[in-house]
Amino acid sequence: MREPENIREVLALEPDYMGFIFYPPSKRYIRDFPVETDFGKTKKTGVFVNEDLSVLLDKAKAYKLDVIQLHGDENPQYCQAVKKAGYEVFKAVAIDDQYDFDQLLPFIPFTDMFVFDAKGKLPGGNGIRFNWKKLKEYKAKHSFLLSGGIGMEHLDEIRNFTHPQWKGIDVNSGFEISPGLKNTGFLKELIKELRNKTDEKQRG
Repeated sequence: MREPENIREVLALEPDYMGFIFYPPSKRYIRDFPVETDFGKTKKTGVFVNEDLSVLLDKAKAYKLDVIQLHGDENPQYCQAVKKAGYEVFKAVAIDDQYDFDQLLPFIPFTDMFVFDAKGKLPGGNGIRFNWKKLKEYKAKHSFLLSGGIGMEHLDEIRNFTHPQWKGIDVNSGFEISPGLKNTGFLKELIKELRNKTDEKQRG
């Protein structure tokens, strides 16, 4: 997210998290953070890529971030330092058909959730998907979000997707009008679908 009016429109939908890209090469890089906006229950999530730890912590404090999403080559010790500073930590993981989920075991003590994204040329925002069937190999008792190239055309797959550790969807380009500008109509439909799915699971 980046545009103040669009941010307010999306906040009205009460998403669980709202992401802000603090990675200068990204076309969604945010320069002027909306510090006075009332986020309610939505958690402010800062997305960083191989950032100097002191710079990250300064920005997290200045903008009162709730969650830090690490989208680079950060190691478990880096995650531990961010976690120790008092933030929820999400670690993005680039998945392809050859990925070995055992690589994630050292990160589990120092993260709150993984974000499973498709492996591409960029750290994130590639707009491509990975094979969700690959997640049958993921056996860890650690929550994750699905990410990577998800659009409205995938609602049926979302309805049918199940995994005991799956907690939600991380959407970006597939729900954008332009980089950093979200289609609130699409998001409203997605959020309704996900919450209906959650209600059905709780009733079941």
